[in-house]
Amino acid sequence: MGERGSLAVGVLGGGRWGLALAAAVTRNGHSAMLYSRRHELAPNLAGAFTRTTELKAVAAHARLILLAVPSSVLRDVARALGDVTNGSHLLVHGIRGLSAEGLTPLSQVLREETPCRRVGALGGPALADDLLEGLPSVIAVASPFAEVTDAVRAVLEGPRMRVSVSRDLVGLEWASALNGVLCVALGYARAIGIPAALLGGVMVRGLHEAARIAVAAGADERSLFELAGVGDLLAAMGQDDRPECRLGAALANGATLADALADSPVRIEAPTLVPRVVAFARRHRVDATLFESIESVFVGTLDRETLVARLMQRR
Repeated sequence: MGERGSLAVGVLGGGRWGLALAAAVTRNGHSAMLYSRRHELAPNLAGAFTRTTELKAVAAHARLILLAVPSSVLRDVARALGDVTNGSHLLVHGIRGLSAEGLTPLSQVLREETPCRRVGALGGPALADDLLEGLPSVIAVASPFAEVTDAVRAVLEGPRMRVSVSRDLVGLEWASALNGVLCVALGYARAIGIPAALLGGVMVRGLHEAARIAVAAGADERSLFELAGVGDLLAAMGQDDRPECRLGAALANGATLADALADSPVRIEAPTLVPRVVAFARRHRVDATLFESIESVFVGTLDRETLVARLMQRR
């Protein structure tokens, strides 16, 4: 469907990330239909794509559907989507989190609630604001199905976007989720004045912790050291406006978690994810000192001096 030479894409989610994905699709000359219950759109995007409040319209419009909704509502959205899709649809989520009721990869939620089996996920350093502004960027997509990754490359790759492909879907999903937590740590550490040398060491340590946790969940360790893992983290070190980094900085400057989250323009998955990740690491006897520290920061039981002392220790 779509004009000759173009492909039709559905995007679920009217937040900045959903808008950004729809903008990237249309910028490459493809047709995007955005599903959202919101009534407002950014003025410069209002005419760039079709908007609908009907999931059935999205499923009829496009075979490839990109999901950009919060992890907390994904199961409900997927259940509704399952009523209007069939096995021919390709579902790819771009959510930096794991299931709200546990640590199930969100691709598995899509399989459980819809008839679609060819699913995938987006990850990596691409930011919503960069896509909205048309800045050069890079994004990762993972799926065990080449048909899925080929479809994503076809609609997102262009003069302003490079797409990196992986088959390790679980690895990309865990890397994306855990990197969101590490970015909170990065923002916090920068705000309390941790020197650059120690900061680099903290991030390397955090990445190795994340890799051990992800491997325990069934991921390929190499995925944590590819674009969705180390590539995403390296980019974050130069992104002061990244939402997770801003959250960490706000907490370091004395804001409560509730106030810091209220000030964020987007939903941040890390606060609800961290306690579950820490519990998972303990069950699997995985050292997760940095993740435990961020959990303590979230609940307000860790001060700066104790954090620095903890980071200097080696288990």
